[in-house]
Amino acid sequence: MRHEAFEIVGEDRKGPWLVTCDHATNRVPDWLGGDLGIASADMNRHIAYDVGARGLALALGAVLDSPVICSDFSRLVIDPNRGEDDPTLLMKLYDGTIIPANRTAGPAEREERLAKLYRPYHDAYAKLAEGKVILAVHSFTPCLKGRAPRPWQVGILYSHLDARLSRAVIDALRHDPDLCVGDNEPYSGHLPGDAIDRHALQHGRHNTLVELRNDLIADEEDQVAWAKRLAPVLTQALALVSD
Repeated sequence: MRHEAFEIVGEDRKGPWLVTCDHATNRVPDWLGGDLGIASADMNRHIAYDVGARGLALALGAVLDSPVICSDFSRLVIDPNRGEDDPTLLMKLYDGTIIPANRTAGPAEREERLAKLYRPYHDAYAKLAEGKVILAVHSFTPCLKGRAPRPWQVGILYSHLDARLSRAVIDALRHDPDLCVGDNEPYSGHLPGDAIDRHALQHGRHNTLVELRNDLIADEEDQVAWAKRLAPVLTQALALVSD
């Protein structure tokens, strides 16, 4: 199923998970001019979307026999992983790049983006989330400008309000000697008003957020390989916390 704001794959799958990808594409709608005033090179890096995350989410949905929902607009247009009142909902500066179209966006344009993209995505997400465990898939860049390289291959993020599933996933992943696992790294998973808060924490649903370093999931072969590597760990962890 496709909508201007989202893509749903495997809606009728019977698995326990809802796999989500909040930052799946770098698309800018035609009614915004198809352009935010930044170079195409910037639109193809992590500031505009989570590189490789959509493919990983789709592969995980297939392996876990669970539905997948992906956004279909750039996080720079409006960020679906922020609350409506979050000041970073429309980013004006991100990792050294100024976003011209957002610097001049007033209340009316902000409301249009909310009405056409952000809210339809979350409405669809909410319907799919009923009775499901939320598995949010993201990716992170190996190094932000002017910062130290990030050593983790995979990060598991969570809120202190409910770390049950994430802690079980971290414990299982650390049995693999070839993995460097981030425990709430490269940043904290607690962000009031974000997608996990809205669709999992506020409803008491099991949840975890998986971040892959984007150089490891740059193509479909790697995305499928990581899905097959992660799926048994996720299934094992869910069984432990569901007992």
